[in-house]
Amino acid sequence: MHRGSLPPALQHLPLPIIGAPLFIISNPRLVIAQCQAGVVGSMPALNARPASQLDEWLAEITETLAAWDRDHPDKKAAPFAINQIVHKTNDRLERDMEVCARYKVPIVITSLGARTDINQTVQAWGGVVLHDIINNTYARKAIEKGADGLIAVAAGAGGHAGVKSPFALVQELREWFTGPLALSGSISTGDGVLAALAMGADFAYLGSAFIATDEARASDAYKQCIVDSNSDDIVYSSLFTGVHGNYLKPSVRNAGMDPDNLPASDPTTMNFGGGDSAKKAWKDIWGCGQGIGGVKAVVPAAEMVARLRREYEAARERLGLLAPVG
Repeated sequence: MHRGSLPPALQHLPLPIIGAPLFIISNPRLVIAQCQAGVVGSMPALNARPASQLDEWLAEITETLAAWDRDHPDKKAAPFAINQIVHKTNDRLERDMEVCARYKVPIVITSLGARTDINQTVQAWGGVVLHDIINNTYARKAIEKGADGLIAVAAGAGGHAGVKSPFALVQELREWFTGPLALSGSISTGDGVLAALAMGADFAYLGSAFIATDEARASDAYKQCIVDSNSDDIVYSSLFTGVHGNYLKPSVRNAGMDPDNLPASDPTTMNFGGGDSAKKAWKDIWGCGQGIGGVKAVVPAAEMVARLRREYEAARERLGLLAPVG
């Protein structure tokens, strides 16, 4: 089907990759490194604690990337994104949105709810809203409420993940939606990036792979666990936040639980606003997707992006797609 043109902020990326916002883990250092390497870097607004820190972080990101662009006119940085949890338990949303408005954040990723007023506010300052969804029904609601694009969170994604095959989810979305579409779920190689585009997505959405980078604010044990693990080491459970997600089994065992015999949880008792209870769950229980078998070492983010680019170009060459990228 005919695709619509991408918003200016999402055009001309050196690589069709968006780095997913990682709760607790993403920080300005990682976001800046991702953007300078040519992929969209992102972080949750809730990672800034106290709330006043968000202003400092956005100043650091915008000023550093502006300086990079001045010094590298032929290799400008990719835009950055801020993730907002649009859920009633997030009592910081209004204040955090005001800060994002001051800096005219180029891309806002909304999660756990879609709101027309949030979308209109972002669009008023010239930003783009991408909303993450796990099925076609939520996707339609997001677009009806004014989101510019979608992030299809398919089976195998890290953290709060869906259960739909990426083949089914992207195919169904592209039957009616022509706008920006990113695909999330087990992508950690350049081959996977190309596969996402072949299915009909505009971008691959990578999170877990970037945990195993020098810049990520994760423990050394967490990073090494990703390197040492594969899809057999992932458990899908609702216990920790009330919403099903993928986690590393070793972290569950370290917390004194059996990852193969976890009870379900009552979602009405959970907190998605990033409070202490939510933070503790994600600090002790390590979110991670099934695609980590492609991550072989902890490296700087720029080195990881360089690997992804090499693999992406090699995959294109194998398929006879020899036109240069970026």
